[in-house]
Amino acid sequence: MDSKSEKTLNAALTRKQAEAIYDSGREAVVFAMLQLAQRVAELERQLPESSPTTPSGMKPAYEKPTVQSRSKKPGCHKGHAGHRRLPPERIDRHVEHRLERCPDCGSPVKRCHRVRKRYVEDIPEDLKAEVTEHAIHRDWCPRCKKSVEPVVSDALPNSTLGNRVLVLTAWLHYALGNTLSQIIEVFNFHLPIRLTAGGLSDQWRRLAEILEDWYETIRQEALRSAVLHADETSWRVTGKTHWLWCFATANLTYFMIDKCRGSPALMKFFTQEFSGTLVTDFWGAYNKVCCARRQLCLVHLLRDFLTVEQYKRPGPHWAEFAKKAKRLIHDAIRLGKRNDVAAEEFASRRVRLDMRLQELIDASWEDSQAKRLIKRLRRHQNQLFTFLDQPDVPFDNNHGERSIRPAVIMRKNSYCNRSDRGARTQAVLMSVYRTLKQRNHDPVATVVQALSEYLKTGKLPPLPSKNTAYG
Repeated sequence: MDSKSEKTLNAALTRKQAEAIYDSGREAVVFAMLQLAQRVAELERQLPESSPTTPSGMKPAYEKPTVQSRSKKPGCHKGHAGHRRLPPERIDRHVEHRLERCPDCGSPVKRCHRVRKRYVEDIPEDLKAEVTEHAIHRDWCPRCKKSVEPVVSDALPNSTLGNRVLVLTAWLHYALGNTLSQIIEVFNFHLPIRLTAGGLSDQWRRLAEILEDWYETIRQEALRSAVLHADETSWRVTGKTHWLWCFATANLTYFMIDKCRGSPALMKFFTQEFSGTLVTDFWGAYNKVCCARRQLCLVHLLRDFLTVEQYKRPGPHWAEFAKKAKRLIHDAIRLGKRNDVAAEEFASRRVRLDMRLQELIDASWEDSQAKRLIKRLRRHQNQLFTFLDQPDVPFDNNHGERSIRPAVIMRKNSYCNRSDRGARTQAVLMSVYRTLKQRNHDPVATVVQALSEYLKTGKLPPLPSKNTAYG
């Protein structure tokens, strides 16, 4: 094969050139195939071992890298105060244990006065559901000219399940993530209370409709908060992709399920201008939110640098850009963590960080990945270091991600929702139970009490505030 044919293989091969190689004879075709195989092998060696778009679940177990053991031993440090169960406040039953003979040699034992106390808390063997027959007297009101009867506040109208069973099962499903079949098995075989999937789903829907006022209250309080974290993840409704939005503070969590991941979904939550600080990642939909201040997650930004270095092909100028950008971000984080810096020195360093960021943006970078990240830095130039001006604002969106994580775990078990009405029930009950937990209230007891009051008066009591008695 001549040198002209070799040059043809290194360039783009047209149909006419391929036909020319074929006409050159058998040796030319074999040589071309060998060159093509060698080129493919070189390209495969240049590719990274894994792609960031490949889920871990699609890789066989033997191809996944071995996880290194933790350098730090789990648990508290040496000398910490111990954690143990406290003695029970009441004793329901006393049992005496005494030997007549030694268990080793069989000889009679001599009585002593030493006694060791041990407390065991367990569920009674004869645990049974309590069935109550309500005799509801219907009397005549001469003034209203109609029959009247008292309200039964132990259960919803026309329901054979009590409020405690209803609220407890909803808490197990929407707060703890137990599946519907698991809840039915526990109640049907261990209590026993005969439950069905359809009956429970209908009761949960009725409970969510009653708690709608609390759900709206949580949204209003979130809009009035000083710092609000937001995050989103995929969700399935009727087999179609929807999105679960999470808005969280230290005292509340609001979930919303919508078929849109863009700004129209956010406009359903932010019905008014948000006067606080919104902490998010770099998802573009959040740019449409009208808010006073924003803080972008710097951990997401650092993760982008790591992604470029591991999975992209940065040019020779990438290293210089990445070094300056990452050093700038780390210096800002360290400054935010320091409490021993005088106010004047802190202000001086703060101004210097803005100057370094501006210099980084104004510099000319030839690397394509650097240009892409420079556009992001320029767009959010005033939203990267908000945490330095407001001490209660973090530099990351860790709280938002932790708030949405229980729903992500629940998604793996429940396979999301089978109807739009079920999605609404999911959002309401998850928000209520999560918020009550954040405010140090017993979620089951609080909802049972509120439900009883609602059945008596027709009005739901106010959403409980934070319980300071328990921290």
